[in-house]
Amino acid sequence: MVHILPPKDGFLFLDRDKFPASFAGDLSAGPAAFMADSQTPWGVDALGEQVTEGAWRTRPSWYLITTDDKMIPPSAQHTMSGRAGSPTIKAANSHSIHVSQPAAVADLIEQVASTVAAPQ
Repeated sequence: MVHILPPKDGFLFLDRDKFPASFAGDLSAGPAAFMADSQTPWGVDALGEQVTEGAWRTRPSWYLITTDDKMIPPSAQHTMSGRAGSPTIKAANSHSIHVSQPAAVADLIEQVASTVAAPQ
């Protein structure tokens, strides 16, 4: 259900009218419309780039799986978090969980912060 418009000048946008359903399904109309209007384009070239040295290979990582995500399917999120060896937490939210449920994101950050020692 991702509604990406055809590339324009090497950049991609999500269809403004379909943005809420794709990216912000659990937000009210006002915030979802604002996000649609203020989205930052992303380069087509990013789709073909290879990560040569992911930070998750040398640093601990965690993953917040958003089970109602229409941008990155939960199955893909499970694959990515599994490949990284990341402990996961699940939340029934859209891709915009940082806006719709900031407390869930903050809780994960606090949990991680309490388990990771500061660099010396």
